[in-house]
Amino acid sequence: MTSDTIADMLTRIRNANTAHHRVVEVPASRMKVEIARVLQEEGFIEAFAHSGEGADATLTITLKPGGAKGRALSGLRRISRPGLRVYARKSEIPRVLGGLGIAIISTSHGLMTGRAAQRAGLGGEVVAYVW
Repeated sequence: MTSDTIADMLTRIRNANTAHHRVVEVPASRMKVEIARVLQEEGFIEAFAHSGEGADATLTITLKPGGAKGRALSGLRRISRPGLRVYARKSEIPRVLGGLGIAIISTSHGLMTGRAAQRAGLGGEVVAYVW
């Protein structure tokens, strides 16, 4: 039995990044596809592809290779979880590593970064921190 939570997705990406793997596959869901879209827009991953339908759907994430400055993705941390939901108002959006990382926020307009949510004047659930 394979668990397919967002925390598992973030753990798989973190482990693949640490082991210097290039590609990681996770069971897909709409939320995971949106998280991958935000990570690609912000330059933390190279690409992602969604394949399959229903329970057989998979999300293939291609990580950026390490360069002279190191890996593009240093860390991921799940913030809001089923046992403790974390919400932020538009004026209380958290800064990650003093602005060097991003907060992924689930708003009424979809998943977006903390900066994009502040510009749009939206608050929401703080899904994860990425740096």
